[in-house]
Amino acid sequence: MVESALIVSASEKGTSFVTEMLKEASVRDIAVLKSCGEARRLLSERDFDLVVVNAPLRDESGESLSRHIASKGTAQVILLVKVEYYGAVSAVCEEDGVLTVSKPVNREIFWSSLRLANSAQNRIKRMRAENSKLKQKIEDIRIIDRAKCLLISYLAMSEQEAHRYIEKQAMDLRSTRRAVAEGILKTYEN
Repeated sequence: MVESALIVSASEKGTSFVTEMLKEASVRDIAVLKSCGEARRLLSERDFDLVVVNAPLRDESGESLSRHIASKGTAQVILLVKVEYYGAVSAVCEEDGVLTVSKPVNREIFWSSLRLANSAQNRIKRMRAENSKLKQKIEDIRIIDRAKCLLISYLAMSEQEAHRYIEKQAMDLRSTRRAVAEGILKTYEN
């Protein structure tokens, strides 16, 4: 679910519409800015789940800001553009994962875009969690392998004996193999 959103819009009418729609979607943390420069500064300080860019803006079209946000962070980006520019802008922006919506925007289309952004955000969060787990497993394997190498070097164990030793210690101590391996590293590396 989208918890935080940034609206970048020079238009009061556009800002009101998007704010109202986000509040209906139960988004509580909503920030509003009027220029790309302000948005870039704020985005360097904090992350948002969703960024809605209502183009054009005071200092640029909004297209490059949208593409930048989508390519650098995990925020979902909805870019609102005038209907006459929709085809050209969407062709360029969709490569970077920006959802492009033509103006004038009606409630149903915006609501649908918001659901798509929410769905993509949930998928990215799951992928990040899985990526984090995989990185942790890789780090565990590295530490365990270093500990095995030390057991092989200092205690003349075979690789299989070192593996069994670490597993048995983990079971006996009701600990993880990584914790046992870290203990071995402390003992033999210092």
